[in-house]
Amino acid sequence: MAADSADTAEDALTGAVGALGARFVLHWGEMGTRWGVSRTVAQMHALLFYLGRPMHAEEIAATLQVARSNVSTSLRELQNWNLIRVVHRAGDRRDHFETAQDPWELLRILVKERKKREFDPTVAFLRACVESKEFAKEDPQTQKRLRETLALMEAGSTWAEQMLGMENSLLKRMVKLGAKVQSLLKAA
Repeated sequence: MAADSADTAEDALTGAVGALGARFVLHWGEMGTRWGVSRTVAQMHALLFYLGRPMHAEEIAATLQVARSNVSTSLRELQNWNLIRVVHRAGDRRDHFETAQDPWELLRILVKERKKREFDPTVAFLRACVESKEFAKEDPQTQKRLRETLALMEAGSTWAEQMLGMENSLLKRMVKLGAKVQSLLKAA
């Protein structure tokens, strides 16, 4: 029975996006679990990205063969991450959802959101530790490690903000430089 439902789900997905698209959506779902989001959330984002057109919740549910309630929850999560937006179609009262089609824009969104959710709270916590009265009572080596960790995190935060502020064309050129930046820095 489980094999039949899996086959039906894969058939529905393949029918909507073709064999390559189905592999892309399924792979993205597997990667999502490694990135800390549910498989369904990642598959929904992959589906919207791959098709490149807005879809309503019922269509997403039918294509991925998942419960409508799961789709609603996953759509909210994608909206909270700013990875999808609501659009409306003439003559259709339902909300449709789309994602950015530029992978560089998606990268910017993900870096910004991860920085806000993960990096910034850690910087604030480390700063509070270093500024606390208890900090002076700690072993000098512990103080040094925490100060250096804070300095690294603050430098990383500043770097991320600078990268997010760059135009895509400049950011692409910088990324393509790769290890060449090392030789420039050594020469300076």
